[in-house]
Amino acid sequence: MSDFLVLQHIGCEDLGTIEQAMIHRGISYRYVRLFDGDPLPEDIKNYSGLIILGGPMNVYEEDVYPYLKGEDILIKEAVKRRIPVLGICLGGQLIAKATGAKVNKGAKKEIGWYDLLLTPGGKADKVFKNSPERLTVFQWHGDTFDIPSDATHLAGSVLFPNQAFRIGDNIYGLQFHLEVTQKMISRWINEYKDELSSLDYIDPEKIIKDTDKYIKTLSQHAELFYNRFFPS
Repeated sequence: MSDFLVLQHIGCEDLGTIEQAMIHRGISYRYVRLFDGDPLPEDIKNYSGLIILGGPMNVYEEDVYPYLKGEDILIKEAVKRRIPVLGICLGGQLIAKATGAKVNKGAKKEIGWYDLLLTPGGKADKVFKNSPERLTVFQWHGDTFDIPSDATHLAGSVLFPNQAFRIGDNIYGLQFHLEVTQKMISRWINEYKDELSSLDYIDPEKIIKDTDKYIKTLSQHAELFYNRFFPS
């Protein structure tokens, strides 16, 4: 039995720094590579946690990506069972949708390094409690979620006020990418170059320079997050 189930939507968006955090803690995991046609398990009962990663698709594209419907069912079951759940970017949006919140297109895309501001709820939350009120984090998204009605709003940014929420004790939806490494960001810039070239307000060279500046600190804060999220 795998401890955690990991739902992956595209090859270039993997666990990143989460992987070493899990290995270090002796937590086993099983990838479901949806982009390769891996089937979703029928239920979540054989897993003690769920991680839903990012991807370029949108939660409302179920006709194009039918597995999104299966993910919705699985997330609802995980929330009902109150096992640890972490959703990143698309994953956070899928948790929001599964728990009754709306997911919509934003006014513009947020790609690169941006300040994240913790709410009072975020400053009191176990995963952010000793973090500074303002963090510089990596973003790559155009959609945004509403905060679910039974969730605590944890963080926001200037462009997107809803960046993180918690449901219950250990179900987290994040809009930003806590898990990225320098190598991942370089790969995304290449993989998504057509998207970047269509946005005159995004400068890939600035993203690369900012990554040199901010990646180490982000990784340190990510490790603090993992220390408090994963079962000890």
